[in-house]
Amino acid sequence: MEVNAASPNILGESKAGYVLSNVAEVVERILTFVPTKNLLRIASVCRLWRNCARRVLRTQQRLTWLSASGSSIYQEHVLLRTMAEDLEKIYVLPQTALLMVDGENFSWPFSYRHKKARKSENEVESDPVEKLRRLLPSTCDLIGIVASGIVVTPSGSPSSPPEEHEEGEAGFSLLFPAMDGVTIRPFHFCKKSLSESAMEEAGLINNPDLKVVLMFDYETWKAGGRCFLKKLLEPLSQNNVLIVGGQVERTFSNNTTCCSPGSFGAVGLTFSGSKIQGASVLVDQDVSSLKAAEATIQRLKAANIPERNTMGFMFACVGRGHNSYNNQRNVEASAFRKIFSNIPLLGFFGNGEIGCDRIVKESYTLSETDADGLQHSFTTVMSLVHFG
Repeated sequence: MEVNAASPNILGESKAGYVLSNVAEVVERILTFVPTKNLLRIASVCRLWRNCARRVLRTQQRLTWLSASGSSIYQEHVLLRTMAEDLEKIYVLPQTALLMVDGENFSWPFSYRHKKARKSENEVESDPVEKLRRLLPSTCDLIGIVASGIVVTPSGSPSSPPEEHEEGEAGFSLLFPAMDGVTIRPFHFCKKSLSESAMEEAGLINNPDLKVVLMFDYETWKAGGRCFLKKLLEPLSQNNVLIVGGQVERTFSNNTTCCSPGSFGAVGLTFSGSKIQGASVLVDQDVSSLKAAEATIQRLKAANIPERNTMGFMFACVGRGHNSYNNQRNVEASAFRKIFSNIPLLGFFGNGEIGCDRIVKESYTLSETDADGLQHSFTTVMSLVHFG
């Protein structure tokens, strides 16, 4: 009886082994349920699985974000622990990562160390920027922002209510996979590295396919900073390009040799390609009620941007938030969710805002503005970017 009972199981295992070794359609279907990190490991099993894994990776072209808030139980920022755990579960291979964390709780003692000074193992272990780089693939371009406050949508569901964290520990990482028809280029400029050739390499000038620029400047209140920022913004101000961002406390990127200690500069991402659409509106400083905020954000609907594979960005002044709405919190993020029910919203509270009312689509509707007209204070820039 025992022998007869075992025979069907042996036969079943033999059939399963044959299918998993020879039928690409079945293997490929199964691999779509495997997180990317495990998928890369599985690809080394055999040639069939490697080819199936490659095809699955090419289909994973939707944005993914990981967010965190609240105090960490560990001696590090809460986003670091979240990323260490959740990067194992995602279904994209990050090519570019945009990270934002609050400045109060992101301990970063090595930001202005001399670049040639050699760090001990203990120093490297306690450096949060180094930890972030180790968590991401070595080929992933990294742009990091440290700001006064953070806007996050909890991980997992684009329809979750977004949260404005004006104080306290919060952060997110927005992960961009390789996407057909979309070219993403990071940039990091300071006064010694900004040039026309560098701007062209980043896709900021002489790039007819450029659609969207996320730009974040730092220390530009110092002497020479205003001229530096104008040189970056001027070529974009009258073109068919959506540009949004703002002034932040600190930045970091893969380009560790850009700035001398205390220098001003800018980091960001350029997005080029026919599939990209974008729109932004400026919530002016005199907007002080939920109804007025909703009316302003409602103007984004005119762009008719699809919700799928679209990200919302909110870049607000540290002087807004509850200060602008009679001590009511989360007003603008809630207004965004009421109008756009299935688009995640990410962003920060900073020291200045970049943007204007602008739509970038097949048929362009632009506001006429110069570089100065793109820079604001005590406002919020709310935007949508669609990646096809």
